[in-house]
Amino acid sequence: MHTKKLNISPAWVFRTEDGELFEPVLFRLLESIRDTGKLTVAAEAAGISYRHAWNLLNRATHVFGLPLVIMRKGQGTSLSDLGEKLLWADHRVKARLGPQIDSMASELNDQVQQLLAGSHPVLRLHASHGYAVALLPEFPDQLEINLQYRNPEEALSALNNGECDLASFHFPTCPERAREILAHYRHHLSGNNLKLIRFVTRREGLMFRKNQQNRIQSLHDLADSQLRFIGRDRHSGTRILFNLLLKQQGLAEDAINRSPQQEFTHTAVAAFVAAGMADVGFGVEAAARQFGLTFVELAREHYLLLCREDRLNQTNLSRLIGLMRSEPFIGRLQELPGYAPDNPGEITTFEALIAGDSDNQESEGAGTKAEGFRQ
Repeated sequence: MHTKKLNISPAWVFRTEDGELFEPVLFRLLESIRDTGKLTVAAEAAGISYRHAWNLLNRATHVFGLPLVIMRKGQGTSLSDLGEKLLWADHRVKARLGPQIDSMASELNDQVQQLLAGSHPVLRLHASHGYAVALLPEFPDQLEINLQYRNPEEALSALNNGECDLASFHFPTCPERAREILAHYRHHLSGNNLKLIRFVTRREGLMFRKNQQNRIQSLHDLADSQLRFIGRDRHSGTRILFNLLLKQQGLAEDAINRSPQQEFTHTAVAAFVAAGMADVGFGVEAAARQFGLTFVELAREHYLLLCREDRLNQTNLSRLIGLMRSEPFIGRLQELPGYAPDNPGEITTFEALIAGDSDNQESEGAGTKAEGFRQ
């Protein structure tokens, strides 16, 4: 089996009119300065000498016409406004392109694997962007997984056409919202003998910088505030869920002050808000916590894996279920804010899952209630 994987990483290249290049290490240096406040420590963390770091910052000042850092005697070193903006730009690029680049790398590795093995020895998974599913390839000693990020329609189409072994699917634990999601994707789900493999639950909601936390507790608050909102692309499952939540609250899509910019991952939405380019976003809690944002839960979802019934006995699928149930994987999963194991590996159906959620709501009396919001 081919054990060497190819990885692709984005990197900035600054080229002056004279052809002078800046190394990507500049961003590692800026991030370390922000975290430590000391140039000596930051240089060591970035893997370069103090002299190299000093020269790099001086060159940047000359090229941009403004300094990237501010040095105060006795107070250490901090990022200037320009340094902050460059660092946030780097974060946004990685958040926006990272999953797409990972998908491209998976495609390339899959092609190499096919040439070497003459078949599909790896498990091919097409999935919506999420933090839990991204953990699966971290355990290659237990299972080789080719993970490619796709929106739900693309993933389900690939599954139905035999282009992948598994597709992810997510829908709310609120039965009413769940049925609306299933109706939206009915043409992809009917007549294909699909089985569900339970995986995790996750929380989705509003994310915003802490200075807005007293203003926004519900979708009506968001509409009334007219704060700048950044959302996911229109084909994402999260965007469809958000629109259903607006409809449930009697709000039109244009009631929200949406940015014309659309992002393709939860991470990119959170980075956009954290950088101050929007005031509010909608996505999973893990993304909000990653960037130090306040989070208000509006929905809880099952994030599942779907496969064709005739694939249930595949050896690599059994290995996947074993991985999902393993202590090391559950331990990693529990480190993710807003995620929880959801009887991972249990084979079920949509009807059984929704019936179970209905029973849970009845036993709890009034269902799940988030801060300032009821599903």
